[in-house]
Amino acid sequence: MKSIKIKTPAKVNLTLEVVNKRPDGFHNIQSVMQLISLYDYLTISVEKSGESEIVLSGTSNEIPYNEKNLVWKAANIFYNSEKFAQNHNGQGYKTTIHIEKHIPVSAGLAGGSTNGAGTIFGLNKLFDDVLTPAEMHNLCSQLGSDLNVCLGGGCLLATGRGEVITKLPFREYNVSLIKPNDLGISAKEAYTKYSELTNKPNYDMTSKMVDAIKIGTDICQFLYNDLETAVFDDYKELQAIKAKYPDSIMSGSGSTYFVINQDFEPMDGYTVYNDLKFISDGVSVA
Repeated sequence: MKSIKIKTPAKVNLTLEVVNKRPDGFHNIQSVMQLISLYDYLTISVEKSGESEIVLSGTSNEIPYNEKNLVWKAANIFYNSEKFAQNHNGQGYKTTIHIEKHIPVSAGLAGGSTNGAGTIFGLNKLFDDVLTPAEMHNLCSQLGSDLNVCLGGGCLLATGRGEVITKLPFREYNVSLIKPNDLGISAKEAYTKYSELTNKPNYDMTSKMVDAIKIGTDICQFLYNDLETAVFDDYKELQAIKAKYPDSIMSGSGSTYFVINQDFEPMDGYTVYNDLKFISDGVSVA
């Protein structure tokens, strides 16, 4: 049996702007995403077996430990990739993956996506880098919108539905998060509500953010999220955060908000994560 431990970081959206709806039902976006120092951990073990099997376990009661989990889907797509099959000639493997969750669920922080990317990365390490980075990115793009960002790491411009990434210069900042304990917002809900907006915003903050990052000016004035506009009026929990911290911005589809270079004070009914940092890497060996 071979084993490896992988750390999978969360991300925040420094900007998130919806461009249009695609024929496949997803939305094209432009977003600057940044990986941060809040991690889940995957312990992946593989042994030869007469029959292939993927077994999941973990510390959270909020996620499924079956084929609905992105970790299961990522392992499955890795084993079924053409390159892997060519090199391993039909050999079966029992794969056991334990998910140690620290990133909150349904929080706009890519918790599921980073676990999926970490699974592909970790399995690739266990099988002696059978896939190239480009081949790993191809598998990630088939599974979801944020996996490529989590695999790529650092600060990135994400376009398409989020799977087309371009590296941006990395700059260090401190970041803090706050999340309502009893509120998770799905991407489907957030994008549906955005589609229903009569007057959709059009600020082009992403291009301004990219310019600020490239020339090294302050990025805080360009923090922005279209999906916050879509869901904000429906949730008093979000309104309470914004009232106390007007400079805070929602990440992804929510319900987490973040601030740069300041801390959140404790709030009843909310979980606070202070003392986090922007990081320059993505999923990696722990």
